[in-house]
Amino acid sequence: MKSNNTVEASKITLTELMLPSHSNFSGKIHGGYLLKLMDQIAFASASKYSGCYCVTASVDTVDFLNPVEVGELVTLKASVNYVGSSSMVVGIRVDSENIQTGVKKHCNSSYFTMVAKNESGNNTKVPTLEIKSLEEVRRFFDAVRKINQKKKLKTLEEKFDHTSEESLASLKNYNVILDL
Repeated sequence: MKSNNTVEASKITLTELMLPSHSNFSGKIHGGYLLKLMDQIAFASASKYSGCYCVTASVDTVDFLNPVEVGELVTLKASVNYVGSSSMVVGIRVDSENIQTGVKKHCNSSYFTMVAKNESGNNTKVPTLEIKSLEEVRRFFDAVRKINQKKKLKTLEEKFDHTSEESLASLKNYNVILDL
């Protein structure tokens, strides 16, 4: 395994024509199908970067910004934005293009945390990330910020007592009926 690697070495682009078999009941491309493609490209990017088999540890929010139509080309672009000791954050952007009109839409972006595994299935060290541009610096710090926000949220969730009088009283602010 290399001791260090570049963001460029992790870049992957995947383009696929959206077929009727990929659609949901409303005739748009099924979000689950797009998630499957995103997971595949995250795996490819992380594995290419690390030189190891990688698994998905978590997926950050995926907001579907624009629907994808049958017959459009979907292009996914991925690269490693952050590395830990065995984990990598892979940034993914999904765009669609109407082949007839040339109109392009940004459909979603997300971040997948991938973990490198050795032959025994244990976590294994990944190469140090070589950052070569200010854009790569920005993406790295965006990932650091998201990781820190996730840790703070987890701490808040662990401290929250849903059985407290205050918590139960706050339910009146929601569209629920408390019937204990």
